Amino acid sequence: MPATPSFVRALRLPRDFALIAIGLDAVMFVINMTVLLLPDRPESDQLRSAYASPGVWIMLLVGMVMSWTMVATLAWSHARNALERLGMARVALAYDARLRFGGVWVLAMVLNYYALTPLFYEFQVMFMPGGRFEDVFAYPTRSFMGVVTALQSLVQLLVLVLGVWLAARVALARSRAAADTAPSAEDAGAVDASEALGVLPRRSVALVVAAMFSSLQLWGGLAAARWAFPAQDFGVAAQLLAWVLPLLVGFALAFLGGWLGARPSLPAVRPFRAVAAAVLSFVLVQVACIAIALAWLFLAAKMSFSFYSGGGIVGFVIALVLVYMALVVAITCGVTRRLYRAYL
Repeated sequence: MPATPSFVRALRLPRDFALIAIGLDAVMFVINMTVLLLPDRPESDQLRSAYASPGVWIMLLVGMVMSWTMVATLAWSHARNALERLGMARVALAYDARLRFGGVWVLAMVLNYYALTPLFYEFQVMFMPGGRFEDVFAYPTRSFMGVVTALQSLVQLLVLVLGVWLAARVALARSRAAADTAPSAEDAGAVDASEALGVLPRRSVALVVAAMFSSLQLWGGLAAARWAFPAQDFGVAAQLLAWVLPLLVGFALAFLGGWLGARPSLPAVRPFRAVAAAVLSFVLVQVACIAIALAWLFLAAKMSFSFYSGGGIVGFVIALVLVYMALVVAITCGVTRRLYRAYL
C-alpha cells in the first residue's frame, strides 16, 4: 500500500486521539483550578489552604492520572478500531477527525467540570453537618454522603466513557458514511498492526488490558478513599507510595495476564475486546476478593481465634494481597483468552 500523506495521517490517528484527549483535559483542569483559586474570589483563601494539604492535592493528582489513563486508552481504542474495521482509506477520508474529536471532547469536559461537579457538591453539602438533610433521616448522614460520593464517581466515569465515545463517533462520521465509496477493497482492508503501531497486536492487547484495569483500580480506590478517609494527612511519601505502588503492581499484573491470554499469532488488536476483558476482569477480581474476605471472617468467627490481634490482622492483609495479585493474573488471562478465542 503506498505511504501517501493521508494514509500516514490515518495511521497516526490512534496516537493523536489519545494525545488530544489528555492535552485538552489537562488544559481544562488548569483553567478550572485557576478560576477556583483566583485571589478576588471570596472563598479563594479557604480553597488554597485546602489544596495545600497533601491529602487533597495527592488525591487530586491521582484522579487526574486515572482520568488521563482511561480517556487516552479509550480514545486510542476508538481510532484503532476504526483502522481495523474500516481500513486506512476510509479513515483517511475523515481529514478533520482531530478537530471534530477535540471539539466534542471539550464539550463533554465542560459538562463534567461546570455542571456535574457543582451539582454533586451541592448534594454533598446537604448531607454534611448543618446541611438541609442532617435531621431528616434516621441513619447517619455519613452513610448518605457515601452513597452520593459513589454515585458521583460512577456518573463522572460514565461521562468520561460516553464523552470519548461521542467525540470519536462524530470525528469518524465521514469515514463510516464513505463505507460504500472507498477506493478499493484492498485499500479499505484492515491495517497491519506492526505498520501502524510499531508493536505486535499481542503487546497492544496487553497494554490496553493493563491500562484499563489499573485506571479502574484507581477509580475504585478514589471512590472508597473519598468516603472512608477523606484528606487524611499520613505524610506525603506514605500517601504517594500508597497510591503509586498498587497502581504499578496492578498494571504489571494485568499486563502479564493480558499477555498470557493473547497468543502470539493474534492477527489484529480488536481493542474493545481488550477493554471488555479489563472491565470484566476488574469486576470478577473484586467480587472474588470480597467473597474470600467474607469467608475468611466467617471461618475466623467459627474457629474463635483472636483475629483482631496484631498478627491476625497483618496475616489477613498479607494473604488477601497475595490472593488479589494471583487473581488479577489468572482472571485477566482467562477472560482475555475467552474473548479472543475466535482470533486465536
